[in-house]
Amino acid sequence: MIFIEHYNTNPYINHAIEEYVMDKFSEDCFMIWRNRPCILIGKNQNTMSEINVNYVRKHNLSVVRRMSGGGAIFNDLGTLNFTFIVAVDDNTFADFGRFTEPIVRSLKKLNIDVELSGRNDLIVNGRKFSGNSQCKHENKILHHGSILFSVNMENLNGALNANSMKFSDKSVKSVRSRVTNLCEYLKKPMTVVEFKDFLIKSIMEEFKCTSIYRFSRDDWKKIKKISDQKYALWQWNYGSFKRFTYSNEKKFRGGVVQVNINVYKGIIDSIKFFGDFFSSGEIGELEDKFIGVKYDKDEILKVLKNVNVEKYMHSMSNENIMEVMF
Repeated sequence: MIFIEHYNTNPYINHAIEEYVMDKFSEDCFMIWRNRPCILIGKNQNTMSEINVNYVRKHNLSVVRRMSGGGAIFNDLGTLNFTFIVAVDDNTFADFGRFTEPIVRSLKKLNIDVELSGRNDLIVNGRKFSGNSQCKHENKILHHGSILFSVNMENLNGALNANSMKFSDKSVKSVRSRVTNLCEYLKKPMTVVEFKDFLIKSIMEEFKCTSIYRFSRDDWKKIKKISDQKYALWQWNYGSFKRFTYSNEKKFRGGVVQVNINVYKGIIDSIKFFGDFFSSGEIGELEDKFIGVKYDKDEILKVLKNVNVEKYMHSMSNENIMEVMF
C-alpha cells in the first residue's frame, strides 16, 4: 500500500485528488487530509435541502458534492479525513468494517474505546465522531471517512441546520446524530496535527507501508483540471440533482406570501406566488421573470434589481421575496 502525502486544504482540489488517484494508481493507496471550513454533500442528495443557505453565505463556506453516497457533513481544520482506494472483488462494496478497523485499532492504542455502529458510523461513549462512505469504479473501491477531532461544533450545527421539510424530492436525506469531538476522550492532549501524524504512522505500520508518494507538478496540473471542470462547478455541487420542489410561507407587513418553486437541474422551470397581499400588476408577470434562472441567491438578486416588487405585492420589498424564496 502507498501513502500519498499532501497538505492541500482546498475541498474542491481534495475531491479531485481522490478521483485522480483512483484513476492513476494501480497500487492500493491511502491518504489522510484536511479541508478548510466547508460542507460535503453526498452524491445522491439535494444540496439545498441539506444546508443552511444563509449561514453558508455569511461564513463563505465551500459546498462540495462527493462522488460517494451518504449524508452531508461539515468539515473544518479540526476534522481529519481518511481515504482508502483499493482493488477489490464484487463482494467488498459496503464492507465498512474492512476500512474502519485500522482506524479503530489505531485509536485503541490511545486507550480510546471506539466501535463501528450501524452501517457506517464510528462512535465513542455512544456518540458519533466519524461517518464513512464508499463508491466503486471498475475494480476499485474508494472508501473515505471523516473524524471529528476538534471541529467547531457551533459552525457544524449552524451550517447543516436546514429545513428539509420545505423540499419535496427523491434525494437521500441526512440523518442527524449526536456527535462529539474525539479530542475530548484523549488521556493525553494532542493537537489535530499531532493526531494526524500519529494516525499516519499507525496505519503505515499496520499495512507495512514504506512507500510515500508526493504529487509532481504535472500531477497537480491534472488534479487542478479535474477540480475546475467538475468539483468547483456550481452545476456539479448544486445543479446535478435532477428535480425538486421548494415550498414556503411567510407573513410580512403587506400580507402572507406563499411560494411553490419547481427546480430542474438547478434551474427554476416554474414558480407560483399565492397570498392575501394586494397587487396593482399581474403576479404572473413577476413569476415569469424567474423562469430559466438558477435557483441561487445571487442570480435571484440580479433579477430583483430590475423589478418593482411593490407593483406586484404592495408593501413588500426585495428582501421579503428573498426570505420566502429561500
